[in-house]
This record gives sequence, structure tokens and C-alpha cells, in this order.
Amino acid sequence: MTYDKDLQSIQEVRSLVAKAKSAQLDFKQFPQSNVDRVVAAMAKAGEEASERLGVMACEETGFGKPEDKKLKNLFGTKYTYESIKDLRTVGIIREDHEKRIIEIAEPMGVVAALIPSTNPTSTVMFKALIAVKGRNALVASPHPRAVRCTAEAVRILQEAAESEGAPAGLLSCMETVSIEGTNELMHHKLVDIILATGSTPMVRTAYSAGKPAYGVGSGNVPAFIERTANVRKAVADILSGKTFDNGTLCSTESALICDAPLRDQVMAECKTQGGYFVTGDDKLKLERLLFDHRGALNPEMVGKPASFIAHKAGIDLPADTKVLIAECKSVGKEEPLSREKLSPVLSFYIEDGWLAGCHRCIDLLNFGGIGHTMVIHSKDQDIIMKFALEKPAFRILVNTQAALGAVGYTTGLEPSMTLGPGTLGGSIVSDNITARHLINIKRLAYETRPFLTGFDDNETAFPKKETKAAEAAHTDWIKQIEDRLLQRAGNMPIQERPQKPAPEKIGKEKTFGTGITEKEISRIIEDFARKYR
Repeated sequence: MTYDKDLQSIQEVRSLVAKAKSAQLDFKQFPQSNVDRVVAAMAKAGEEASERLGVMACEETGFGKPEDKKLKNLFGTKYTYESIKDLRTVGIIREDHEKRIIEIAEPMGVVAALIPSTNPTSTVMFKALIAVKGRNALVASPHPRAVRCTAEAVRILQEAAESEGAPAGLLSCMETVSIEGTNELMHHKLVDIILATGSTPMVRTAYSAGKPAYGVGSGNVPAFIERTANVRKAVADILSGKTFDNGTLCSTESALICDAPLRDQVMAECKTQGGYFVTGDDKLKLERLLFDHRGALNPEMVGKPASFIAHKAGIDLPADTKVLIAECKSVGKEEPLSREKLSPVLSFYIEDGWLAGCHRCIDLLNFGGIGHTMVIHSKDQDIIMKFALEKPAFRILVNTQAALGAVGYTTGLEPSMTLGPGTLGGSIVSDNITARHLINIKRLAYETRPFLTGFDDNETAFPKKETKAAEAAHTDWIKQIEDRLLQRAGNMPIQERPQKPAPEKIGKEKTFGTGITEKEISRIIEDFARKYR
């Protein structure tokens, strides 16, 4: 009997989630050292497959460039690993001696990971690493046009994890993809948290699933070139960001706002570096190709090179054109190119002074990029700080490329393929999502302000690390707490699990428990009986 695709998808999800939960309950017993070995193996395997997976992603989706997909894959594995490898996610992770509080990490459980078509392999590997670092399991829901490459990325990391002892089913990916299947994943009772990266409707759906969720959506990123900027460097940053993987990162520059005194210089530099200004009828052709009458983006133009888009629009271009640039006068539905474009197409604005530039940036952020990212190119520290304080974006980048700066490649921000837009953008988080967002923290809190008086001092006083001897005692005390927590939860550390008792040998006295003999047991019973007769 053949079942409909939606039913097959739902059943696949139920099977994957059940296996993921079982694997996660086993994996949560792993000590930090074992978890770290698993994560290191996953990162190495992803790094080694970065080029092949980049080619697969381009071939399957038709988006972007293989060499840039490779760099994204390296970022999602090698660079991500370097940023989280020393993070403690098991047992006691922090002690506050002043407040007498001990923080203990707990996994969240099963992560439902929604993966976009624009960054299918890099995003799923990134999410897998940060999930497993926190002792979670992950089930991925790929975009329908990126199923093969996403599933292959997950398979590679799962095999690497198993090579270091991780249980089967800890990482998995849907291969029969449907809306019904993805909804089942988000609503499944064994799923504990949703990690959603993609379109705004998809993120809204994730938030409506009744589960804890981290959601990130579009980023209509403005880049302001202020009159004190290094124009050549600013233009190079903006155009390189716009052409990186053909503009498929949500942090890619979407609009260039030019301070009026720099107009001629900026336009000349844009042309020198491969920009082509589209005007008149050609601008109308470009608008009609990229957006429909409702303002919806044409998916067939996402991640395509400028030459491809121009050819489809019927626009003649110089052979060396890298970015299509269209001057705009306003922001909104009447100006379609003021939206996020996810391709090497850049809107261009002239504004006189930093205050006018500030207002234009706010307009663009409010029109589809609220809370996400913006960049300012300037040498005036006062103006830079005004932008930082006043803009409705949670990543304000300075004198760098926005596309790779926001994710933490060209800046000191935490490396992440999932960028929170905060409550302004409808998300609970404004951070770059990383492994620390996928652990729960419980707190052991000692009394600091006694409510009752007249009692002896608490015998279990919070220890102080003063001398080497005290530090050694403190370390031993911490280990005792961790061991008791694990044992009471039924989670004995893997490396300390008892071995099966050896078979009894004839002629030897029978032993019990941890090695106590039958004679010793009898003696203890007799002593106890004598004492309490």
C-alpha cells in the first residue's frame, strides 16, 4: 500500500524524533570530555567535506557560488568549533563566591532545526554543532529545494559523532519533506525547542507552534557612507558583501546610503569596482523581474549573478559587471527595490548629512529588516556612537563588510549562522545564537541573608579557594556534588560505570557489592545486634 507524501513525511518525523529523544537521554550522561571529543570530530568531518557540500548546495538549489558556499561551510564548522570548544556545557559551569551561587548546565533536549535553502549545508552543520555541544539531539527540516545536500551534511556529522561514541539517531534529517511533516516536527511532544532560520512566514509559524523557539528572519541591511569615510574601502566592503555567495546571506548589504558631498566619488568608485547603475526603463524591468505585484521576491532570481539577472530582465551590461545598482528616492511598496533582494542588486540613496542618512537607515530597517543589522563607514566617533544608540538594529557594524561582519567572520561577534533580531524583529533574542543558547542553567543557591536567627552556622559553608590545599579540597568538593547530581538523576558518568562482576571461581569465598565478603557481612550484623540489644 502506498501512502500519500504528507503521511509519509509525518511518519518519518515521528520516527526520527523518537530516535532522537532516546539518543539524547543517553547522550546527556556524557561527561564534558566525551562531549567535546564528539563535537571536535563533527567539526573536523564538516570541514573536510566543506568543498564537496558547497558544490552540492549550488547544484541542488541553483543559489550562490561553490567557492563561497565552501567558506560558509568552513565558518559553520571550523570557525564555530573554535568559538565553542572551551565552553563548559556539562555539570558545574560557574561559581559566584560573593553571592554563593553555583550554576549547573542541563541540556534542552531535542532541537527542531528549520534550515533555509540559501545556506542549507552551513546552517545545518552550525546548528548541529551548537546543539550537540549542549548535549542535545537535533532533527533537521530542510527546504524542499535543498533536501539532498542538507541530509548529506547531517549524515557526515552523525557518522563522525558515532565514531566518538555518540548514540545513533542523535542527528537526523527529514528526507520526505512536506509542510505537514514540518508542522508535525514543530508540534511533536518530544521536541523541546525550535531553532528557525528562514523566511518571515516560516519563523512566525515556528513561534506559533507552542514551543520555546529562537527565530530569525530577513535583514534589509542599510550601509551608510558618511563624509569622513575611506570611500574606496567602504565601496569595496559593500560590493564584496553584496557579491559574496551572490547576496544570499540575510546580513548582506541591501542598500547603500551615500552622504551627499561624496556622491560623485562614491558613484565613480562603484563603477570602477564592478557596479553598474540601472536607470529609466531598465530599472522598471529589474523591478518587475525581482518582485511580483504583491512585493513577493522571485525565488528564481535569488543567489544568481548580476549578468544572469540582467539577461533575464533584458538589460545590456558591461562584461565585468558584478553588482546592479539602482538609485531610489523613497522606501516602501512604491519603491520595490528598497526591499531585501538576496542577490547582487543594490539600492542607492543620496542623503545630505548624517542625520538625514540616519533617518533613511531607519526607514530601510523598518521596511523588512527591523532589529537585524546595519553598517556605518565613518571616521567620526561621535557620529558612529549616535548610530549605535539610535538605530533599531542589534548589530551595528563599523567600517567592515556587513555580510560577513554580522556573522562574526570579520568582527569579534560570536560566530553564528543564526542572528536574532530581538523583540523589535519578533524574536526573543537579539544575540548571535550559539551553544550557550541551547543549555538550561540550574542554580544552587546558599543562604546569604538569614531570615531566622539563633541557629548554628551552616556546616556546608560555601568553600573559598585561597591556598593550593584549599583549591584541591574545593575541586574535590565540586566533583562530589557533580557525582551526586549524576547518580541521583540516574546519570552515572560513563567512564565510571561499574563493570560486570567476574564469574565466581570454585573454591573462592563469595563476595558481594563492591567486594565485601560473606564473613565481613556476618561480622557487621553481629556487631550491630550486640550494640542494640
